[in-house]
Amino acid sequence: MKVIERKFPEAQKAFFNPALGRTLSARIAREFSPRWSEQWGGKFVLHGRAPGSGAVRLDGNDYLGVTGHADIVRAQVTALTQNNESVVQSGVFLLDAHPAHQLEKNLANWVGKEDGFLCQSGYAANMGLLQIIADAQTPIYLDSLAHASLWEGAHAARAPAYAFRHNDPEHLARMMKTHGPGVVVVDSVYSTTGAVCRLPEILDVTEKHESMIVVDESHSLGSHGPQGAGLCAALGVTDRVHFITASLAKAVAGRAGFFTAPASMRYYILISSFPNIFSSSLLPHEIAGLAATVEVLKASELQRKQLHANTRRLRASLTDSGFPIHQGTEQIISLEAGSEPAAMVLRDALEARDVIGSIFCAPATSKNRAMVRLTLNSSLTDTEMSHVEAVGREIAPLLKPWDWPIARRARNVRLGGAA
Repeated sequence: MKVIERKFPEAQKAFFNPALGRTLSARIAREFSPRWSEQWGGKFVLHGRAPGSGAVRLDGNDYLGVTGHADIVRAQVTALTQNNESVVQSGVFLLDAHPAHQLEKNLANWVGKEDGFLCQSGYAANMGLLQIIADAQTPIYLDSLAHASLWEGAHAARAPAYAFRHNDPEHLARMMKTHGPGVVVVDSVYSTTGAVCRLPEILDVTEKHESMIVVDESHSLGSHGPQGAGLCAALGVTDRVHFITASLAKAVAGRAGFFTAPASMRYYILISSFPNIFSSSLLPHEIAGLAATVEVLKASELQRKQLHANTRRLRASLTDSGFPIHQGTEQIISLEAGSEPAAMVLRDALEARDVIGSIFCAPATSKNRAMVRLTLNSSLTDTEMSHVEAVGREIAPLLKPWDWPIARRARNVRLGGAA
């Protein structure tokens, strides 16, 4: 059979696509094009230079440095080489004896709950849980800094969603008095600032209004609490929390998500939660790796102590250098420059000195609250920590972080003005 090759002029050797719809084209022109050309200078805001071999990487979430741990790798390799009976299918078809269910039980027991459910990601876990515990008659009250996946979960539930001021139980109480009982949703450690949730006070409000609460432990599971069981365990409030969720792509360093629920809800969830129904289960080597990681994290007390020591050290140094990082306390450090161009200048200044962070901007943050996020880990050496501290001292006089909008707002608050 003769193959006929179409000939095109050199300039036209490209993919050919039909014209986009007018509405989509208009939305791109309205919402994206000005950011690309005017604010980002024609390059993608999230992509800086490639890290060099000597760069200090503060752009990952492996807080306790478990990637490549021998026990985890061994479990993954064993599953890859010895498991030949696996069937790729939705997790709702897996029988009770499947290793995935054992992992779900182990994760639930780790955080002090009865039963749990694996999902493809933390995003899917949050959406899948909220979709089934709320409906159009159930108000959902979300901390204004709650993760985007939690807001999307409220949307999936078709529930009325109300934002309360960040870490403000008094404002939450006023809103619940107005709109009635429902579901309260918070992060344990907030992913953009490193702030710790005022969980005991928020629980008091939740219970007073006869409501349920969801706590996203993505950035505290593994790094906080006894054996890394999370902030709820650290505060001794696990028995007051209805549902715990977590991305397993942070300290657990895998590719999955998880949420807890009472065992009585198992089959209701399996037939009702769309992300669980319509996603394939994790693969055998992923399940084996996650199971091994849980055991490694439980025994990583020295690494947890080192992570918190690194956090205290760098936060103190950056504060002394004039960076306004007062909005958080944990291993996530937000350098909130304000505008997206300002965040790009900050990112480039850090990368030019071999410190790698991540730009966070809308929709991950509010408009004009763009930042470079630094995430610490327990594996950072004294030399690496000293380098980051020196870079902070060097760039502070150049970028004048004490003049950033967040610093001005903090001064206004201290002086009794508006936030």
